[in-house]
Amino acid sequence: MTAATEAHHGLARRLYYGETAFDFVGRRRRWFAMSGTIILIGLLALGFKGLNFGIDFKGGTNWEVPANGATVTTARSVVAKAGLGDATVLTLKGTNGTAIEVQAKVDPGNIAKVTTALASMAKTSEDNVTVDSVGPTWGHEITHKAEEALAVFFVVVGLFITFRFQAKMAFAAIVAVIHDILVTVGVYAVFGFDVTPNTVIALLTILGYSLYDTVVVFDKVDENTKGLAASGRMTYSDTVNLSMNQVLMRSINTSFVAILPIFSVLVIGDVFLGATTLKEFGLALFVGLLTGAYSSIFIAAPILAVLKEREPRYATIRQRLEARGAAGAILTPRAAAEASGAATDRRTRRAPTATATFARDDTEFDDVGPDDADLDLDDGPPILKPGGGNGRPSAAPARSGQAGRTGKDNASGQTSRPRPAGGRPGGQRPSPRGRKKGGKRR
Repeated sequence: MTAATEAHHGLARRLYYGETAFDFVGRRRRWFAMSGTIILIGLLALGFKGLNFGIDFKGGTNWEVPANGATVTTARSVVAKAGLGDATVLTLKGTNGTAIEVQAKVDPGNIAKVTTALASMAKTSEDNVTVDSVGPTWGHEITHKAEEALAVFFVVVGLFITFRFQAKMAFAAIVAVIHDILVTVGVYAVFGFDVTPNTVIALLTILGYSLYDTVVVFDKVDENTKGLAASGRMTYSDTVNLSMNQVLMRSINTSFVAILPIFSVLVIGDVFLGATTLKEFGLALFVGLLTGAYSSIFIAAPILAVLKEREPRYATIRQRLEARGAAGAILTPRAAAEASGAATDRRTRRAPTATATFARDDTEFDDVGPDDADLDLDDGPPILKPGGGNGRPSAAPARSGQAGRTGKDNASGQTSRPRPAGGRPGGQRPSPRGRKKGGKRR
């Protein structure tokens, strides 16, 4: 077995058993630089090349003709001679066989000329050539509605995360979503993929997935913040790192399960079936799901940590831990679970406590010692109030009017002297040791 294979198996094992301790927040500059570079390249391509909008956005004419052995290269040469040098030529595969599709923006007077050229290429009549003209109005309406949907999406998402978690988490989530949009648009600009209404629909779909993954991460961060971070033993960045390592395996599994069928649709639909619609929809989903999984781990969580570390409370915790040399220690999910289990066991083994409180008239006595357990009170039995803090045994109920009691005492085993009906021998009963309610300890 090679070293690379051993390292791969070691990483898989650590992921499975929760033994990872990746420093996501500490390496945030690396993630931000990587994303910034990709976005910058995409913006440059967008500025110089622009997006390759389909016929639905820029308007034009669409021809579809049975291939009958013709190839994309042949069709492109034929339409170029007819005056369409910048036409888009595609191959469509369906139940009726293979067809050639040509899209271009052409003058109405040249439509018949192109139709004749395509029919001659396919050795068929012009009646078998399907011609559709599309105006740019429909594409503009789709774009406008998509912009409105995007604005509403940002507002609703911001309000939801603010009320469910906090405003800083909402800001980090929206930044991650904008990151996904910019990366996806940049990829389309660099590689010149066609932008169609299916692309817009897929883009809006991946925003929901990206948000879902981010909310899962933030929920774990919020849970750990109320536990470990609230104790002051971990910085907020360490808490975020722990949370990310805890949900890392889940994020990988979720992303893989979501991307695998999209990849299958993309490959099978384009290569084997020639379904253009599946290709347009699947390509946007594939790119968006990859960027969404990346941003929820490497963008949203580090941004949240940076914002929270500026708060006075967490800044003070960091300074105190750094002074002790305890800051920056990344806890693995397994170690955190073991520490939590040990703390629960310690709390379970603690014995319940109770306080015996004797009430007479308006005077209340607690902290009763063992020697006071055999006191007989005139006005009734002692009142036992559970939940006290001294943890001493409660006194046994005493019966009033035990005049002249002799014999062995059940509690001490000693012979007790006869007592008068009014109390102890010798007159007035002394006050028990302890503290009067509202008074000082004697």
